[in-house]
Amino acid sequence: MHHPLNLSLTQNPVMFFPGKFKTPPTTTCKPSRSLSITCGLRGGPRRPLWSARVLSTESIQAVQSLKLSKSSPTKIQTVFNTKINRLIKSDLLDALGELLRQNELLLALKVFEFVQQEVWYEPDVFLYCDMIQLMGKNQMIEEAEELFLSLEKNGLKPNARAFNEMIGAYFQVGMTEKAMQTYARMKESDCAPDRLTFMILIRNLEKAGEEELVATLKEECFDYVDFPKKFLEEVAQRHVSICISIAWFCSIVTVLGLFRDCKQALANCYLILEQWDFTIRKAAEAFNAIFMKDENL
Repeated sequence: MHHPLNLSLTQNPVMFFPGKFKTPPTTTCKPSRSLSITCGLRGGPRRPLWSARVLSTESIQAVQSLKLSKSSPTKIQTVFNTKINRLIKSDLLDALGELLRQNELLLALKVFEFVQQEVWYEPDVFLYCDMIQLMGKNQMIEEAEELFLSLEKNGLKPNARAFNEMIGAYFQVGMTEKAMQTYARMKESDCAPDRLTFMILIRNLEKAGEEELVATLKEECFDYVDFPKKFLEEVAQRHVSICISIAWFCSIVTVLGLFRDCKQALANCYLILEQWDFTIRKAAEAFNAIFMKDENL
């Protein structure tokens, strides 16, 4: 009489059915060359303290409450006590990022100060760069300088973006000499100028009519930029495409009769150009060729 066997998953069937199962032959593997496995993040650039992602409901409500209460300091403090103070780290940083994106200057400054007082906060160069960019957009040059100087005070080393944001902030207020001094300081440090650095400098110096400085920068970019000839061609081509696009825009505006006359269209286009920070001098040449055909315009 055969008795059923209760086999568990851990038991070897060879023990109960000898001859039925063949043990696979053992093979010896030759040792291969050792592989070194390293973490992809180690030694690489540090990620920003906050990055773009879908905002949570709490972050959206906090931003909306701040914007609704910004006319009253008392209401703002109430929002901080009831909403901002209750946000977790990621939601708080997301709320700050959204305020920066919407150019809410005063609210972003208050939230930035609040973030700096949190227990978990550590100085972050990416966040400082975003704040410098915000100051530059709003022509708050002294505040931007203070933030830039505080990088080293907080043990941070300015990176290429920090220098670029500071150079751009100086050009926003017409401080060309300060911008060039920052560029010189950038070269003296271990942070080499990049393509964006030369794009900002060449574009704004051409707008200011500094032809000698532009020529010098075009020569220096050969020492820092890969494929410098192609880069300079792209810069020149970008200026041309901007002028053509603006010329077409003005023509369409005039044909459709969106403004009373060409002169008014021209004035409005200049305002748009200033807001977009385009090359005004180059665009003016295109305008003159199209609209300034007689003295009545």
